[in-house]
Amino acid sequence: MSLTSVAPTVGRVPAATIRQQVVVPMAFPDGYEVEGVVTTFHGLVDGREHLAWTFGTPDEVALVRPHSECLTGDVFGSARCDCGPQLREAVERITIAGGHLLYLRQEGRGIGLYEKLDAYALQDQGLDTYEANRALGHLDDQRDYRVVEQMLTALGAGGVELLTNNPDKVSQLTALGVDVRGVRATGVHLSTANERYLDAKVRHTNHTIDLPLAV
Repeated sequence: MSLTSVAPTVGRVPAATIRQQVVVPMAFPDGYEVEGVVTTFHGLVDGREHLAWTFGTPDEVALVRPHSECLTGDVFGSARCDCGPQLREAVERITIAGGHLLYLRQEGRGIGLYEKLDAYALQDQGLDTYEANRALGHLDDQRDYRVVEQMLTALGAGGVELLTNNPDKVSQLTALGVDVRGVRATGVHLSTANERYLDAKVRHTNHTIDLPLAV
């Protein structure tokens, strides 16, 4: 198995069904407000409680952001990563274009919250985010994107444009049968606290992030 990621499962992914849908008004700390429809599911293959947030009116080709949970960044505003700013950006861009934000409960690229914090401690000793995961016995990326295919199918999504800087995410979803019509890059949310993290994403996994040469 590659150290880069978990290879997608070949063959048909079992169907998931919609469990519940509810309208939720959202208000972000910067004052941006929007209303979204949150969907829960039955039958997701990994048994986790993933969510789909629908914003705007999805077109024939919906804008989709598969966003992996980052408690430290999404909720507590940690500046060690760019997850919180990417989440905020994605909600507004999907609202304008129409589509879905898939909130995946796969903390730390699939290694879990506690192990992610252990990886932070190793990063403080000089390892980058991928080297730290390997030192803990993990792959670079352990996320399972089969649930994305399940969620999109249950939502009735046809072709999608992915909002991502991660080419591995695109290739895995394409291999799983998702009809990826295009890719839109997210913004670059660079700070002094996350520059090594973003640089590692470019060097190790070819993320399409335009960083200053000095990083």
